[in-house]
Amino acid sequence: MVARRFDKYVDREKVAAAVTAAERATTGEIVVAIAPWFWGRVDKVAEKTFAKLGVGRTRDRNGVLIFVCPKRRRCTVLGDAGIHERTGQHLWDAAVKAIAEHGPRDLTAGLVRAIELVGAELAAQFPATADAPHENQLSDAPRT
Repeated sequence: MVARRFDKYVDREKVAAAVTAAERATTGEIVVAIAPWFWGRVDKVAEKTFAKLGVGRTRDRNGVLIFVCPKRRRCTVLGDAGIHERTGQHLWDAAVKAIAEHGPRDLTAGLVRAIELVGAELAAQFPATADAPHENQLSDAPRT
């Protein structure tokens, strides 16, 4: 029931495919969470979601959460310590900007673009190699 409620905002299959494609070249993990309307600050709920979904428990501390609340037209991107130390806040800001540029009418395209940006940087900083191949530690499907 909850998942269907967000189908009008996001094409879940396209988003999952974008995550899968982005993760092929990295040991990093990308998680997309789509939240219902809630009371409180988006950044605080995103931090709780980051912990709840295990984004901070990846082997190399290179998990990234893209958190969207369509009804409030808000999003935030959080990276774990390993990737944040190497990229800084500018990557998260660029991902949020990519989502915002597409607006609520084409949230799927915005999410896909943000996933591509984050995935490219993860691949540059934490490339998958023969010695360290990508192991999917977290689900690629958007979480609701």
